[in-house]
Amino acid sequence: MLNALQVFTTVVVGLMVGVEFSVAFVMNRILDALPGDSRQLGHAHGGRMLGALMPFWYIGSLVLSAVWAVAGWHHDGAGLVVIAAGLLIVSVLMSVLLLVPINNRNKNWTPENRPADWEKQLRRWSSYHYARVAVIVAAFTLLVAALV
Repeated sequence: MLNALQVFTTVVVGLMVGVEFSVAFVMNRILDALPGDSRQLGHAHGGRMLGALMPFWYIGSLVLSAVWAVAGWHHDGAGLVVIAAGLLIVSVLMSVLLLVPINNRNKNWTPENRPADWEKQLRRWSSYHYARVAVIVAAFTLLVAALV
């Protein structure tokens, strides 16, 4: 049963990393290349879509990692899983404190109501997002290492 939990957790976290990596290095670049208002509207739509899904994925990944850490406490790699869970806690805190406030504003913006500094706010969100991606990549790497 522990093996199934380990594999399932690693897959769930790995898929989350893939989505967030794609947002950072593919989707945002595509959206930023769109002309005029399409760029801002695309970012707002993405914020609504992923803003509804990702909280469950982040919390779910954290819970699965914590369960793995407890269930596998006396097995090899438990320390790596604990550190990975700690990094996932950091990613959740980063999300709640840094990214979600910007996303909550962005997802309601339209060309008619967006603030003058909307581009600056999206750049700040992207900077925080790059840091968060680094954190979850590190967590994923530790989970994979714990499987060995």
